[in-house]
Amino acid sequence: MTDTTITPESTAPTGTPVEGSGGLLMEVDGKVVPNYAATMVSFEEGDVVKGHVVRIDKDEVLVDIGYKSEGVIPSHELSIRKSVNPADEVELGEEVDALVLTKEDNEGRLVLSKKRARFEKAWRRIEAAAESGEPVEGNVIEVVKGGLILDLGVRGFLPASLVDIRRVHNLEEFTGQTLECKVIELNRSRNNVVLSRRAVLEEERKEVREQILGRLEAGQVVEGKISNIVDFGAFVDLDGIDGLIHISELSWSHVNHPSEVVAIGDTVRIKVLDIDRDRQRISLGLKQTQEDPWQRVISTHRPGDVLEGAVTKVVAFGAFVEILPGVEGLVHISELADHHVESPSEVVEPGTKLNVKILEIDEERRRLSLSIKQVAEGKMAMGDLGEQIDAAAAEDSAEDSGESTAGPVAAEDSSSSQAAGEEPTAAPPADEAVEAEEAPPAEAEAPAVEEPAAEEAPAAEGPVAEAEEPPAVEEPVAETPEEAEEAEQEGESVVERPDSPDDVDEAAGESDETGDAESPAEDSSES
Repeated sequence: MTDTTITPESTAPTGTPVEGSGGLLMEVDGKVVPNYAATMVSFEEGDVVKGHVVRIDKDEVLVDIGYKSEGVIPSHELSIRKSVNPADEVELGEEVDALVLTKEDNEGRLVLSKKRARFEKAWRRIEAAAESGEPVEGNVIEVVKGGLILDLGVRGFLPASLVDIRRVHNLEEFTGQTLECKVIELNRSRNNVVLSRRAVLEEERKEVREQILGRLEAGQVVEGKISNIVDFGAFVDLDGIDGLIHISELSWSHVNHPSEVVAIGDTVRIKVLDIDRDRQRISLGLKQTQEDPWQRVISTHRPGDVLEGAVTKVVAFGAFVEILPGVEGLVHISELADHHVESPSEVVEPGTKLNVKILEIDEERRRLSLSIKQVAEGKMAMGDLGEQIDAAAAEDSAEDSGESTAGPVAAEDSSSSQAAGEEPTAAPPADEAVEAEEAPPAEAEAPAVEEPAAEEAPAAEGPVAEAEEPPAVEEPVAETPEEAEEAEQEGESVVERPDSPDDVDEAAGESDETGDAESPAEDSSES
């Protein structure tokens, strides 16, 4: 498909053209006649011809190209846009380029296409621009998913990410604007043209970027405006170049999404962390311009301190607890409770307020190890200590009250026995007194038990099989050592005695001593 220069047909009458008529008049045999052949043009289908608009209808446009009849341009061949109004595309008398589709259709009309004539010229221009790197201009005619459509004579696609240096959220504002873009991809067979306006803008700002990179240094604190927010951080416009604040550099505390800390359009003070001049990338930090709460932890707290905190996050291996604004520590799953825990969510949940104990402070790695279990164990240990103290005080008071009551009782017993005319029991020898003092408290209380009469002792020696109830627990006093031993053997074979064997033996020994002490008195009375 090529451009064609329209020339008069070769059937022009023989003669001499009249000077100044432009070949439209001829002198033949001394007569001046119209040269009709000069008004006729010669062309083929696929050629691009020029003509003037002579009529505009609602569905077509008539164009005079110098042929024997006007050419017709249907409305759908006027523009690459869809459903256009012919009156919006051309004006009466306007000169247009048109491509010859058919020299004569079924109705004998010459069919032309303005759209395809532009298409051919546009492709030549776009191909030349793609090779040279020069930008092309086009009008934004449509907003589609993912970008804009520009009219370059062909449909050019401008991706949304390449409309501006920063991502544009509202593409509708570009509708109708004329944009200057670079061709970054071209495919004639698929009629595919991909454009980039960002490449043009970056080239214009290249010198500005180099100046900014030249004056910035790591460690400087500068101001910028939040230009965009993504999942991994926020971009800051530094008067012509964007720097990135990574999500980990936004705050000293845990951040789930950058939008929790900043918003698009915010003016922030940031610190320059690193500059990659080769890749023209700048790393920024926001938290570095704020107070570091970790220094407060180091200066005011030590391992063993118990603090109140709130659970911020529960993970498979434990739970994170915030003890100060911006400071979190880990309670390992083994420190959640004094029993086995399968999942931390069984014990705690986000938002729970509780007390934790500091186990370790790692200043270099800025990490805290905490424990919930040891706080609970400390409370239990203090509770047990208090109970022990209370029990010891109760025992001391009981002993004091027992000693105070034992003295009057003994005095009353001695006075009552004297009043009844009983003779006082002879004092035991010195060695027996020593044994009595060394006897345990149970033996000392034995004399207080009521002693049975001497004639009741044989009842304990009765047949064992006939006894329905256990024998009395009173210890006989008047029995001889042999009788006490025999009664002890028979009684233990049937029922369980309340006293231990040692107590029985010692009681028997006391009865022997008592008997020995009473025997002189009996002898004196008989005499």
